[in-house]
Amino acid sequence: MAVAFTFPGQGSQAVGMGKDLADAFPEARRVFQEVDDALGENLSELIWEGPEETLTLTANAQPALMAVSLAAIRALESRGFSLKGKIAYVAGHSLGEYSALAAAGFVSVAAAARLLRIRGNAMQAAVPAGEGAMAAIIGLEHADVEAACAEAAKGSVCQIANDNGGGQLVISGAKAAVELAAKLCTEKGAKRALMLQVSAPFHSALMAPAANVMREALAGVAKNAPVVPVLSNVTVSPTSDPDEIARRLVEQITGRVRWRETVEWFGANGVTTLYEIGAGKVLSGLARRINRDVATASVGTAADVEAAMAALA
Repeated sequence: MAVAFTFPGQGSQAVGMGKDLADAFPEARRVFQEVDDALGENLSELIWEGPEETLTLTANAQPALMAVSLAAIRALESRGFSLKGKIAYVAGHSLGEYSALAAAGFVSVAAAARLLRIRGNAMQAAVPAGEGAMAAIIGLEHADVEAACAEAAKGSVCQIANDNGGGQLVISGAKAAVELAAKLCTEKGAKRALMLQVSAPFHSALMAPAANVMREALAGVAKNAPVVPVLSNVTVSPTSDPDEIARRLVEQITGRVRWRETVEWFGANGVTTLYEIGAGKVLSGLARRINRDVATASVGTAADVEAAMAALA
């Protein structure tokens, strides 16, 4: 019987997230202040008051979601909870891996906020606007999507960016190639092939300039061994080695988010319950579709904190 904590990625953000935690727990409110101080701006006001279109910008959404996740962790800790000894593993979806690592002490909250601001800006700047695209493919086998991407690429870039499970894959790359691949997926029998409203082709080879930026940024940050192992997006294997974690974070920029395999790995390695820490319940929904034998719960409000403490005590 083991428990793992998971941390959400971009798309889970919503105006007002984390306000309940900040109001109920001084320790949670201090997280938002740490992030504001680290970035030199009042990000918490944007998180709680909007506007939504500004919060959704990659450079804002990434540190904002981390702040909410860490506020939830600090709220749990204020009730006497400790990851070490209670939690077997942590993992996060894309930017959520930074939240997981901050929760486990790999970097400070302030360092995580600055890294995610750098990451968001670098990912946005890596490809000129309008040249990249992403699409969600629903209800088509992995091999068929791979084949469609290969056929559409024709010397360009088109690849699977996210394997989210539950029959959902996300492809990413050059705009024309992604559009063609989406069309080919429909012809192969996909239930849906939906172009996504995103600002860049994340988790594709086109993000190489951003990977270079993050390699340099991570090299300049104080790093510690996490108190619990982190399961990497790109390798789906646990590690506590700081240098290896940093390498995997760089690889993650251009690599696939292997979330289906992550949830399957948890189930195969004794994890019986997954807690989603932070905003929304996206990962909980994905987990239920991937492995119904693994229980799910979320911690994003003060009530959730009390419920989790009762269950985890």
